[in-house]
Amino acid sequence: MNSRFSRAKKALIGAGAFGAALLAGAMYADARVQSSGTPTYSVANAPSRPVVIVLGARVYANGTPSAALEDRLHCALDLVRSGRARDVIVSGDHGRPDYDEVNAMRAWLVARGVASHHVYMDHAGFRTLDTMARAREVFAVRSALVCTQRFHLARSLWLARAQGIDAAGVVADRRVYPARRFDATREFLARVKAVLDTDVFGTAPRFLGPRVPVGSDATQTHDR
Repeated sequence: MNSRFSRAKKALIGAGAFGAALLAGAMYADARVQSSGTPTYSVANAPSRPVVIVLGARVYANGTPSAALEDRLHCALDLVRSGRARDVIVSGDHGRPDYDEVNAMRAWLVARGVASHHVYMDHAGFRTLDTMARAREVFAVRSALVCTQRFHLARSLWLARAQGIDAAGVVADRRVYPARRFDATREFLARVKAVLDTDVFGTAPRFLGPRVPVGSDATQTHDR
């Protein structure tokens, strides 16, 4: 009996130590990613860059962007209108015919006066990692502004800089989002995964494809 108790105690101690090590590692990874999130800018004080990257988010069945995505698009629109960027990359999920973030994003911008030939469509921006890797490899981006919500900016900049992109983050928040507590929890885990993907596994994007450098004809990326 004592032997079984001793083994169980050792197992619990070992599990506790393992859990503590995992938590410490996760907190370290989170801190590393957060350190990449500064400084961040508002539209009014953002630096100029050749292109602004808009990260995808949910689009409704009727093609209307969700609140978070609409705010990201407003951010990009304001940057273009203020002359801080000329071109826009809209990057999101268009992995199946019945769900399309990128055409909804382009349509929203064009309806508000952004020239269609200045909007590059990244149809395979399934994750932030994919977006940044494809920005570098497909669109030949070396310097960019990134529009997303504040909670998402640190990870976005971490992944952009890991690809060698001189990225500056612009806060897109224009309202209080109902899912903010869920977003914060999910983001902690996503930051840990970002460090593992970048530093440990060297995770590649799901797709690359032909190069269409920013500055070339953006309509090459549009659906025919």
